[in-house]
Amino acid sequence: MAICKVENLYKYFSASSGIGSLLARKVRLIKAVDGISFDIKKGEILGIAGESGSGKTTVGEILVGLQDPTGGKILFEGTDVGQLRGKAMKKFRRKVQMIFQDPYATLNPRFTIGSTVAEPLIIHKIGSVATRDQQIIEALERAELRPGSDFIHRYPNELSGGQRQRVAIARAIVLEPRLLVTDEPVSMLDVSVRAEVLNLLKKLRANLGISILYISHDLSTIGYLCDRICIMYLGRVMELGPAKEIIHHAFHPYAQALMSAIPRADPFEKRDRIEVKGDLPDQIDLPSGCRFSPRCPMSEENCFKREPELGHLGPEHMVACHLADV
Repeated sequence: MAICKVENLYKYFSASSGIGSLLARKVRLIKAVDGISFDIKKGEILGIAGESGSGKTTVGEILVGLQDPTGGKILFEGTDVGQLRGKAMKKFRRKVQMIFQDPYATLNPRFTIGSTVAEPLIIHKIGSVATRDQQIIEALERAELRPGSDFIHRYPNELSGGQRQRVAIARAIVLEPRLLVTDEPVSMLDVSVRAEVLNLLKKLRANLGISILYISHDLSTIGYLCDRICIMYLGRVMELGPAKEIIHHAFHPYAQALMSAIPRADPFEKRDRIEVKGDLPDQIDLPSGCRFSPRCPMSEENCFKREPELGHLGPEHMVACHLADV
């Protein structure tokens, strides 16, 4: 059963061009997210992957309400998030929390760790002054900062990057949310710490039943952590399906290229590296037909004329590629 459904989601940004008055300028649209649909199941970890500019971070920010969609729907526990206002929106924000990429920029240096984790409780009027310290300590210890009482009076500058990210995780889970949106949560951490944080996310899913949307460009971490993978390119979903199936048997040429770039532990292992030529196209003047066609090593005439729809390869495996029609 899905906890969150994204239906035909769009997010366009305007970009004016030309010199002169505002009326004389031509307004052009950056199609950051361009009509995508997917769902997140209860207790599932769904990974979204793609190059910079694919729209994956924009999707995460829309899901938590940091940006408004241009079109489409987000249904959370059956409720249309776009229709929520006032107290109903505040209740939704309690259920959906976000963990950002930079552990150094997301914590206020003037706040103690205890104050940082307490802030969501104060905003949502949860607990009392007498009980909040225990809630804070429990959240810190769930985030593997033990004993939690040793951290509540410390400041961010006294912590390592990994510890700061655990504080950000504690701040998110102190509200006991239903969905965590994590945007590149380990990309700025030391390699030795990354596995610890990934394992922590797995434990939170197992122990608290939290669903997680994991956004990353790192396919090795996505393959380790996620149940399903959604591959995005220039605002569209290229492939969506079970993680193991896509990691080992990706169908879309773009997904295949991403998978072929995953580092292997054995330096002598033979593998075919799929090279993608050229740079990411302009997000304003998108290619006609399939958006990947100018860079695709397998593109055919039809690929440049008609954009493929996302269709089923199997019960849970979907792909947007004309090669699937053959």
